[in-house]
Amino acid sequence: MVTQEFEQRTRQLIDSLKAICATYGLGNDGNEFKIITQVFLYKFLNDKFAFEAKKIKPALVKVESWEQAVASLSDDEYGKLLRRMGPDTARLKPEHFIAHLFGRQNAPEFAKLFDDTLRDIAITNNDIFAVKTDGGAKITLFDRVSEFITDPSKRDAFCRALINKLGDFSFERIFNEKYDFYAALFEYLIKDYNKDSGGKYAEYYTPHAVAKIMAAILVPDGVRCKLRNVSCYDPSAGSGTLLMNLAHAIGEQRCSIYSQDISQKSSSLLRLNLILNNLVHSIPNIIQGNTLLHPYHRDGKALKKFDYIVSNPPFKMDFSDFRNELDCKEHQKRFFAGVPNIPKQAVDKMAIYQLFLQHIIYSLKPGGKAAVVVPTGFITAQSGIDKGIRQHLVDNKMLAGVVSMPSNIFATTGTNVSILFIDAANKADVVLIDASGLGTKVKDGKNQKTLLSEAEEDRIIATFNGKQAMEDFSVAVSYADIAAKNYSLSAGQYFEVEIEYSDLTPAQFAEKMQGFTDGLDTLFKESARLEKKIKKQLSGLQYE
Repeated sequence: MVTQEFEQRTRQLIDSLKAICATYGLGNDGNEFKIITQVFLYKFLNDKFAFEAKKIKPALVKVESWEQAVASLSDDEYGKLLRRMGPDTARLKPEHFIAHLFGRQNAPEFAKLFDDTLRDIAITNNDIFAVKTDGGAKITLFDRVSEFITDPSKRDAFCRALINKLGDFSFERIFNEKYDFYAALFEYLIKDYNKDSGGKYAEYYTPHAVAKIMAAILVPDGVRCKLRNVSCYDPSAGSGTLLMNLAHAIGEQRCSIYSQDISQKSSSLLRLNLILNNLVHSIPNIIQGNTLLHPYHRDGKALKKFDYIVSNPPFKMDFSDFRNELDCKEHQKRFFAGVPNIPKQAVDKMAIYQLFLQHIIYSLKPGGKAAVVVPTGFITAQSGIDKGIRQHLVDNKMLAGVVSMPSNIFATTGTNVSILFIDAANKADVVLIDASGLGTKVKDGKNQKTLLSEAEEDRIIATFNGKQAMEDFSVAVSYADIAAKNYSLSAGQYFEVEIEYSDLTPAQFAEKMQGFTDGLDTLFKESARLEKKIKKQLSGLQYE
């Protein structure tokens, strides 16, 4: 009940912040998501600080105002308090507290005070909370929120409205909650700002079912306890749904997250996701930049290799402006199967996922594992780069399997998708699953999407991890079998065709064949009669 109550209260806070933005003309504005996410984060960091301070100094629980009690500490005592806090807690000064701003909301130029407070928190915590670009610049935690209001005379009132909403309740009692709570919270927080836009770079939001299946197959039951200090990477991370699921399957303290994404918005949302999910230690590894052209993560001069990689890359987009820079000797090993050509028409349909997939394969450690969302057409293409990638995976024996998902698993794109599982250590059979018949179709706004039940998700996971062969659903095939089928990874091409046999005497067989012959004769006679009738009718029409 406590979790449900706080989830409801949190949603009410988010909705009230959106209502304030709408009142001041920022509803559905391009900057609304920055205001909502940053003000929410300011609230979250304050309450996390209070939670940690009260754990360290239990006497703070009993005082009327913990903020005043902390502010009255000597510099030496305050320094000791900060040093005892974990690295995932923002270092705040007493003037950063919400209560301090609440008490000064009638001061002149309150909007400036509000912005200065957020900016000082960002600067004070820059080493931990800043996201880097591939050029080395740092994107700080907070912007100057009030400056999104174009009319300066309304900024003070706007910031007062925001601060008055932040004291209604505290997150403190929910910091011991688990991932599922924060996943739902994050999804609600960004639901209007990270829609799957049908293929635009870095705007994908991966459905929960896909993320769950990928994580559970990459990290099966019993494997988690054996993992230590593993690296997890997504070269097109978006807001981090796949990475969060993977990290929680492994254990937050057992792994480090690495990512890169060209979208500044997505990188900011990923940072927020890491803060909510106890993965602050990985924020320095979040890079905003072009993964294909300027891959950032390295060991010395060589590209860094990772234990686990997950990705839902954009499938098609126009990258003609930097295509030729990729098709050179420097990138030849990484893009071993080739770089797509620039078409004369439909340039926006260039298959960029082929480059991400090759980059992922190149970025795996020996024995590493990956799960990648691909268009289902990839698994059967008879030639070109797609086939070249499949052949590389099969010939080098680094494939775990494929799960072909139901249509409309993504609500706003009609592209059928499959999940490709790569395992550089798998030298045995490969699992191919056709899950296209599963799920229930539901309306999602103007679109239709397919939802998998928990039982269906678990069936896919158990079948894959158990390498089970199930009629018209799954097969386990050898690398030689795949090579013999022109490297096809479609489960349906390996299903056995069952032929029903029945014992007949020669007389019974002749009788059955005569029945077929008579049936065909009847059909031919009826067809001839209809043809004659139609010709007669047409002849009559001509005379008229």
